[in-house]
Amino acid sequence: MSLSSILSADAIATAIKDCQAPESFCPKKFFQVCGLAKKSPQDVKKVFSILDNDGSGYIEEEELKFFLQRFSSAARVLTDTETKAFLNAADDDSDGRIGVEEFQAMALS
Repeated sequence: MSLSSILSADAIATAIKDCQAPESFCPKKFFQVCGLAKKSPQDVKKVFSILDNDGSGYIEEEELKFFLQRFSSAARVLTDTETKAFLNAADDDSDGRIGVEEFQAMALS
């Protein structure tokens, strides 16, 4: 399964372009622009499983760095500051990683 089977390629491209500059990434805005914020909880779970590169059931900090590249291989890597801000914004239980429920809550808020 690919992200483009859930989200439109045009919406993904627009979302990636919107945060090209370092320190310009905002997860909630990205989710809105790419269309994920309007998807069903089941679709958000599918996206989570694609982003969970190692299949651990969590998105860890190292996976978050390459978050944009999971949507488009030509996208940039998130900066350390953006990665930590993303993790802190979504990690409700402070375990240092993002679970599927935490991801859904952020994506659909």
